Amino acid sequence: MSTKRDYYEVLGVDRKATEKELKNAFRSKARKFHPDKNPDDPEAEKKFKEVQEAYAILSNPDERQNYDRFGHNRPGGSPFGAGGFQGVNISVEDLFGGGFESIFSSLFGGRGGRTRSTRGADLLVSHSITFEQAFLGTEEEIEIDILNHCENCSGSGSETSDGIRECPTCEGRGRITRIERIGPFHQQLTQDCRACNGEGRIIQNPCNKCRGEGRSKQTKKVKFSVPPGIVSGTRLRMAGQGEASKFQNGEPGNLFIEIEVEQHEWFERDGSDLLMALPVNYADLVIGSNIEIPHLDGSSLKIKIPAGSSPGETITVVGRGMPAIRSRNGRGSVMVLLKLAMPKKVSRATKKQLADLRENLDSGNSDITQDISDEARNRRRS
Repeated sequence: MSTKRDYYEVLGVDRKATEKELKNAFRSKARKFHPDKNPDDPEAEKKFKEVQEAYAILSNPDERQNYDRFGHNRPGGSPFGAGGFQGVNISVEDLFGGGFESIFSSLFGGRGGRTRSTRGADLLVSHSITFEQAFLGTEEEIEIDILNHCENCSGSGSETSDGIRECPTCEGRGRITRIERIGPFHQQLTQDCRACNGEGRIIQNPCNKCRGEGRSKQTKKVKFSVPPGIVSGTRLRMAGQGEASKFQNGEPGNLFIEIEVEQHEWFERDGSDLLMALPVNYADLVIGSNIEIPHLDGSSLKIKIPAGSSPGETITVVGRGMPAIRSRNGRGSVMVLLKLAMPKKVSRATKKQLADLRENLDSGNSDITQDISDEARNRRRS
């Protein structure tokens, strides 16, 4: 689980903050923690970088939408790549005079100057399985509604093959380069062509089914394997099963399936160990007993209760727990907690028998306080 702070919390703004509110909050925080103003405080430098990262994400509409939906655990990993956010060199003057927006916009696509991605969007769906399926592993199939290449126009977006022409604004490149002045400097920025939305072409005769998009909502079946021992929250990555790219030659995105494991009737889970409580009567504890119950692996689970056991003691059955997710052969243990089951109703005859047995079951001490002291002494020794 991510240890990053919430980006809105870092900037001290509401989740519905406007672009202006984000910018003002960033300026204020960045000035406060700027390394030039805190030369002897390494924590200030860390906070300055944290503020930069929060603003870099929230100031970009697409990245902010992804963050609002997935948080820090977004499919596909960090938008800054494997190395994570490295920080941006911003002077104190920039924070007063402006100009830092274009620096941050260059980190991402669309409005900035990064290389345009032609991949389709990643998708995240949830899928529930039973506890037994998590134990054994299973082959599953789901149906999802997804943006896929339009079957009517084969993804071209045009009703006819001659209904597409090159965009005259960008000359088919889909990108326009311009020079922008930042303080005393000039910076070259590249962005999507607005005339063709970055596609480099103009569709004169849009497809009736997808209205020129080249993609349409379709129902798709996806088969996948769930490994034995899987835990709730695990995300299975299905490469190329996400949304189709809006570009004909682009690759589809990935599909992430988040597994939720339903509860079992009596087992709880602690890693690869299975925990359960076993209600037994007093006779089982005093003279011992052998109990068999059905188990997830198809073979009976045999539990041997030693004579003289006490309520609250645990019996460990080695090698009958959950399959270890990182080992093909290893399995955890079943931990059985002994619980004294009290009868809800007792007949008169049984009560009389219990009364007759009470004297025989007595510890032999005439003073109850002695019994209490002996119990405490034994407990402290163990």
